Amino acid sequence: MGLLDLVVHLLGFVLPALAVGLFLVGGAAVCLPRNPATPRWWVQWAVNAAVGVLVLLGGLVITGRDGKVATYAVLVLAMASSQWLLSRAWRK
Repeated sequence: MGLLDLVVHLLGFVLPALAVGLFLVGGAAVCLPRNPATPRWWVQWAVNAAVGVLVLLGGLVITGRDGKVATYAVLVLAMASSQWLLSRAWRK
């Protein structure tokens, strides 16, 4: 496997976390009330993406395979919880 193949495989592995994180930040901006203490959008995206990558790595270690539906379900739940905490939605 060459370097380009490795980069493509790693990008394919983390892309769900990056995309869901971006959609969560955009959806939170529309659906949740504005809070002045909420971090900037790129900080929220970075935290959500990091949480998502950790969940994907955990799913890979636990199940031994990438792309399990259970891993993606945990990914969505963990990232939604992270966005809820970042948005401080429990205060409104």
